[in-house]
Amino acid sequence: MSSNAKVVDFFARLFRAPPGEFWGYITNGGTEGNIYGLYLARELYPQAVAYFSHDTHYSVSKGVRLLGLDHCLVCSQANGEMSYDDLAQKAIRTRNRPAVVVANIGTTMKEAKDDTLRIRATLRDVGISEIYIHSDAALCGPYAPLLDPKPAFDFADGADSITLSGHKFLGAPIPCGVVLSRKPHVQRIMRAIDYIGSSDTTLSGSRNAYTPIILWYAIRSLGIEGIKRTFHECEQLAASTAGELNACGVRAWRNPNALTVVFPPVDESIKAKWQIATRDVSHLVVTPGTTKRQIDALVAAITDTSR
Repeated sequence: MSSNAKVVDFFARLFRAPPGEFWGYITNGGTEGNIYGLYLARELYPQAVAYFSHDTHYSVSKGVRLLGLDHCLVCSQANGEMSYDDLAQKAIRTRNRPAVVVANIGTTMKEAKDDTLRIRATLRDVGISEIYIHSDAALCGPYAPLLDPKPAFDFADGADSITLSGHKFLGAPIPCGVVLSRKPHVQRIMRAIDYIGSSDTTLSGSRNAYTPIILWYAIRSLGIEGIKRTFHECEQLAASTAGELNACGVRAWRNPNALTVVFPPVDESIKAKWQIATRDVSHLVVTPGTTKRQIDALVAAITDTSR
């Protein structure tokens, strides 16, 4: 079995894909995985409306424009999770058309997780039966299946395709990712390419032969227990970071089981020096390799400027 196949098989089992009924490949990153999922959805339901929340990664709005998909923005809750009430109100207007939904399994700014079971139930309640759900698990994919309670996002929870990034939690030194889908969706887009004697089922065509080896090494080195242990270490540091910020008078919070610490927008000098992502809030993400020393220095800088 090739390194590509081993990596895909590892995540297929982690994401509870039906045995023998899935297909996947190593991508250039989460953006390719998101656009691929949307591409599969459009080929299945050409007349669909795509729904995604305000907290969704920008690659999704890029994807719907590239693919010419009608789309609708859904409001987010305060914690960054999709508003299912707003999804229902938006979807009922076009309930005669199929629905494609991008579920965030760890939003960019707040690491909120949408619930695929609830999304399907919401759409069915308003009369939509043709539904495709793509789970964007760019950051959380490697550890989300191991959380307690486990978020509803995988194939057994109604997802049709799932993507994750290899350069975030797993720490690959170059951008890469994995995308998986139910096999019938992939077979719909398969095209025979005579001059290479093979079929094309990917978005990018030619693929990097190096990134599958990097990802194979990462999962082979860590294993399930190593991923659990690494997540636990990061989560503990994220929890202590939020606690330290609050103790210093900076209102910080996290979603349950999140590695992302959210706090009020920081001063421009802090943003520039520490490369702090900021919209209506600022955040830091405690990924493997983040040290307590780094956190202490950042907390000190934030508290100094907030006095």
